Amino acid sequence: MKIHRNFSGAAWESTVGYCRAVKVGNHIYISGTAPVAEDGSIFAPGDAYAQAKRCFQIVEKALQDLGANTKCVVRTRMYVTDISLWAEFGKAHQEFFAENPPASTMVEVKSLIDSAMLIEVEVDAVCFD
Repeated sequence: MKIHRNFSGAAWESTVGYCRAVKVGNHIYISGTAPVAEDGSIFAPGDAYAQAKRCFQIVEKALQDLGANTKCVVRTRMYVTDISLWAEFGKAHQEFFAENPPASTMVEVKSLIDSAMLIEVEVDAVCFD
């Protein structure tokens, strides 16, 4: 079975030794995706909705790079630093997956790699041509 790896070019990929996404057969696994702007800075510090939306935009690009789309997503995991902002994170999630809702988990964590990050998202997808 062929394995395809997708790299976003983020500096952390080579430092930590991972890639944005891996496709094995019809399964796609997307690494923890943080709200990082194009220039590498933290996207929209303090804005839970905007950060979540940015994470899903990055996820969507990784899916597209591997020949898939959000319809293929079967599971999401949202790691958030403030669960009281659940509605804002949830709104962004609902907008991306409204027509094809996946199984999902939202868990509060102590912190992420940068204190300005409010959310990190992992995604699993299964695609059939």
